[in-house]
Parts: sequence; C-alpha cells; structure tokens
Amino acid sequence: MNYWLDLFTGVSWDEFRKAGSNVTGFRESRWNTLQKIKNGDIFLCYLTGVSRFVGLLQVTGKPFKDNTPIWKDQVFPCRLPVKPLLVLDPEFGISVHDFRDRLSCFINASSQHAWTGAFRGSPSKWSASDGKAVTDDLRDAQQNPRKLPTDPRKLARKPRAFFGKDKKAVTIPDDDELPLPQKSAVTTSPTEHTEIQALLLRLGADMGFDVWVARNDRGRICNGTTLGDMPKMKESLPLQFDDATNRTIELIDVLWLKGNSIVAAFEVESTTSIYSGLLRMSDLTAMQPNLNIPLYLVAPDDRRDKVFSEINRPTFSHLNPPLSDSCRFIAFSELKQKIKDVGAYLRFMKPEFLEELSEECTLDDD
Repeated sequence: MNYWLDLFTGVSWDEFRKAGSNVTGFRESRWNTLQKIKNGDIFLCYLTGVSRFVGLLQVTGKPFKDNTPIWKDQVFPCRLPVKPLLVLDPEFGISVHDFRDRLSCFINASSQHAWTGAFRGSPSKWSASDGKAVTDDLRDAQQNPRKLPTDPRKLARKPRAFFGKDKKAVTIPDDDELPLPQKSAVTTSPTEHTEIQALLLRLGADMGFDVWVARNDRGRICNGTTLGDMPKMKESLPLQFDDATNRTIELIDVLWLKGNSIVAAFEVESTTSIYSGLLRMSDLTAMQPNLNIPLYLVAPDDRRDKVFSEINRPTFSHLNPPLSDSCRFIAFSELKQKIKDVGAYLRFMKPEFLEELSEECTLDDD
C-alpha cells in the first residue's frame, strides 16, 4: 500500500462530497501517474487555501477517463474509484503546520517556505512515514474533533490558471490587472501604505529585530512619527552584497534584520499595480538565488486575487525557484488582527508565526 496526496480547493472538496465521495479526478496531464496507483492505495486529502488535511480515500479500482460533470470549474477527466475512509468538514481538518516536526517536507526544507513544494500538484507519492503521520492524526481528529477558525474567502478560492501546451500554468490577467504606466506608479495611497509600513516596522522592533524602511520612504510620517526615526531603525544596510543587489534591497518597503542577516522582507501594495513590488523581489531572487530570504507581499484583502494573478505570471514563474514558492501573501486585516491578538506577547514571538499569518501563492492544481 502506498500513500498519495490528493489536492482539493474548498469548492472542489464540497463538490466531491456532494457527488458521493466515490470518484476522485485529476487533469489530463496526470494520466501516466495514475497508472502507478494500485488498488488499496490511500489518498491523503488536502485543502489548498486553508492548508488542511481533511480526509482519507482508499483506491478501489483502476483509473479511467470520464467527462461526466462532478466539478463545476474543471472537468478532471482522469479518474479513480475510491472509498471514503474518513471525511471531515474543512473547519475540523488538521493544519499542515501541526506537522512541522514530523513531515519530511518540513524537516528537509532548504528554506522557510520550501515545504510548499510538496503541495504543488497531485497525485504525488508520499513516504510511508509521512502518510502514517497524517493518517494517525486524521483518525484522532475524527474521534476528538477540534474546530478551527476558517476564512470563507480562502475556502472559496478557485484556480486562476489554464494549462498551455507545455503544461505550464499561464495566468490570464484582466485588463485592470496590467501594470500601470510608469507615470501612474506614484498613485499609491500614502496614508494606508505608510500605516502598514509603520505597523511592520513597529512589529519587527518589538520582536527584537533591527528594521529598515525603503530609502525613498524614510521621510514619510505616520501618527506624528517619521518612519526613518522609528525604534531600531538601521541607517545603513550590511555591505555583504554587490552594488546592484544593495540598490534593490534599499528600495524594499520593510526589512527585518538580525546582525548581517535579513530575517524577512515585505512589499506593501495598497492601490498600485502590485507589479513594482514583485519586480523588486524578482530582481533580488535573480541576483541572489541562494539567499533564501522569506518574502511577503502585504496588500488589502480585496486585492488577494490580483496578487495571485501577478505573482504567477510567466515572467515570475520561470525564475528558479518560481517567485510563488518564495513569496507569500499577507492580508491587511490578518496582520492587524494578529497584532491585536498577540498584544503584550509580541516580544516572545518568533518570525515563524508569519507562516500561519500568511498564505502561499502557488496556483491550485485541483
């Protein structure tokens, strides 16, 4: 018996259950992989968007092709008959972060976000030890249900790509998602942009890090305080990179630093095209591919879809690694609520809490 990952969105999981939970489906490009899956193998069901395991399915037959509608947004014609061993509602699933010390994708990760590579496509084969860890915890969750907060917007997330002849994901931008002309790039909302910058700077300083604000933003004022004068503000960056890299880093909206190391980098986008911040992160990744700096794009909640559309454009997807692997999304509301919830405990927080606060930007495969 082997274990395989089966990716769902909140929408496709609901549709799968309403159809009887006895057939799971995949894209045409997965047909050859399905030939390796045997009767009795187990699917580990994982919800993208909310990052939770929600079920176990046992394969009961051979793969077949069928276009009978099950899912509204995709056909998923390559199918397998399955028997549900365990099916949970999304709010009672298990967060992937509960497995940080047990799954190989975390233990062997080369960077803070590298674990997300294990969740980019399905079906994908998992090791027996990883499969057993998830299976055991899911059975325990069934016996001892624990309800988790669930963001309806993340649960309703749908794939935003079609797959071209080369099988690579290609996003289709709306007209209003195209980069703004250079002369319009200054239409940022200073009040909202500066407020979030100040929030991130204060958060980093409270956690004990030195901080940096983009050189061209140091004179901005928030609540009577100039950003360049905020606590633990660095006057200069560590001189460990070449001039081109330093010029790029100096313009990133907010940095958290520890000694000569960059702990996290943030680009804040409120009303701009989002493209400019991603270009800086893209340049940094291209110039220093081994740097492994955790990158975050912070934007209003209603701009989430635009962030995902932009970050998965071919120009960023062709980087090694793709920018969607190294950059995560943080919604303004999530950031503000987390700071409010943590309150006086901020100084005890570790930067890893940003993973739970943020959202991976990879496109859903199912």
